[in-house]
Formats: sequence, structure tokens, C-alpha cells
Amino acid sequence: MTARMQTKTSAMQHRASLLPLLMMLLLWATPPGTALAQQEEIAAAGQREFRHACAVCHGLGGKGESVMTSLNLLTVHPTDLTQLSKKSHGQFPFWQVYRIIDGREEVRGHGARDMPIWGEVFRQPEGGKPVDEIHAIGRILALVYYIQSIQEK
Repeated sequence: MTARMQTKTSAMQHRASLLPLLMMLLLWATPPGTALAQQEEIAAAGQREFRHACAVCHGLGGKGESVMTSLNLLTVHPTDLTQLSKKSHGQFPFWQVYRIIDGREEVRGHGARDMPIWGEVFRQPEGGKPVDEIHAIGRILALVYYIQSIQEK
């Protein structure tokens, strides 16, 4: 790899690492009515991702009950995703959930490290168009935001 390509790759990685921070700042800085509409839009996008990628194992409500569990097709019972905040002393583990979804943090039920299922799925082409890293990050962030929105008190 040439020095120019390394510099370009490094710059893209740096920009991608700043995206979540920028998204949070934008949500925080926008007027309340606008922010609420944007939050609902993000949660709806995350719910679509959830239904596409997660509901088959975690169930539509995220409680870990699905057709996969009822047919005993899983060796590990899926986590009740509505209880993550409770298990973390009332704080939603946003970045831990993000790392689990993108494949950087291992989860016994998701397979071995050499098979990071969901991180790769979010990077695959949609409708024949390649997905750039920023788009993949956005899809994962929307999903994490949705999971945060289904937390039980």
C-alpha cells in the first residue's frame, strides 16, 4: 500500500470515528420539536433494521422469544434486549451494544470471532449498490438507538 493510500484510508477511518459524535451533537443542538421528529425517524429506521436482522432470534419485541427459540434451533437462548439498561444499573450500554452488533465484541450466541455476522451484513450492498462505511455505521447506530428505545423501566 502506498503512503498516499494509507493517508487516505487513515483520514476516512478518522472521519468515520467522528460520525457518531457528530450525530449525537446534532440531536442535542437541534430545537426540541425538530429533535423529537429526528429521533422518531432514527428509531423507525432502527426498528426496520431490527426486524430484518435481529427479530428472527430476539423476537419482534426483543425479549428473546422467537420462532428460533420455540423450535429449539439455538444452542444459546437470546438475550432479552429490553433488559439491557436494568442489567447495567439503569444505564443503557450504548457503545457496548454497538460493538456487539458490528462484530468487535464477541457474543457467545453469535458465533466465533472469525464469523462476525452482523457487522458484515451491514456492510453488504443494498439493492446492488455498495454500502460505504459511513452508511453501515449509520445503520448500526439506528439499530442501537432503537434497542435503547425498547428498554423497560
